[in-house]
Amino acid sequence: MKPVVNLYNKQRKLTVTPALKTLVEECVAASLLCEEFSEPAAVDVTFVSNRKIRDYNKQYRNVDRETDVLSFPLGEEEFYTDPDSGDVLLGDIVISLEKAAEQAREYGHSYEREVGFLTVHSMLHLLGYDHIDEAEGDEMRAHEKVILKKLGLKR
Repeated sequence: MKPVVNLYNKQRKLTVTPALKTLVEECVAASLLCEEFSEPAAVDVTFVSNRKIRDYNKQYRNVDRETDVLSFPLGEEEFYTDPDSGDVLLGDIVISLEKAAEQAREYGHSYEREVGFLTVHSMLHLLGYDHIDEAEGDEMRAHEKVILKKLGLKR
């Protein structure tokens, strides 16, 4: 079942093409499929500037610097279902497209690969993964690699 991906563009520095929107939708779907999440699901993805993601990072994490992506799971121990649609509401992903472009140049891969990676990484957070300790981080990175490979997004 195809997830609902609500995309919001709240930045003006980079163009959000139909291809970029499709990429994000495919990354969300592939993440759910690889994690064997079979329920109908909904995710909100918002594109922002470096300035805005810095504001969010300071407000929600008390870290006064820009970052590439923030994940806001809707539930910590359980998922919530929209009573009208029946979709499982996983939460919100906020991506700085400016930071994605900077990191793509820095790492020597495509902008699309970087946005795809950030989407997959954030989806795994919404599904309960974390990288607070080394073992959790290794497990999360292994899942990211599998999903990105299935999507054909190479470094």
